Amino acid sequence: MKLVRDNIPQIINDAGRTCEYHKADEAEHIARLKDKMEEELTEFMLEPSCEEAADMLEVVRGLCHIHGIDFMEALDAANNKHARRGGFDGGIVLW
Repeated sequence: MKLVRDNIPQIINDAGRTCEYHKADEAEHIARLKDKMEEELTEFMLEPSCEEAADMLEVVRGLCHIHGIDFMEALDAANNKHARRGGFDGGIVLW
């Protein structure tokens, strides 16, 4: 079992196939999102791409949703923090 995007069961059915699924409760949903983030991070590290980065963002969007955090507000907060403190592009490591 693994978490899939919301429209996947319909896409499978539209293709003439069948699938079994259930709607996770909150605890399982959080656990499956964690697993999905680990999967997407691994895929990104093996083959960095815009698509893999987008998949990680979608997991973050799901985590924000389940915790009642507005995703766009989180992006704004990230941009504000980046403007104030910088990002991680420079590879700065403190001793």
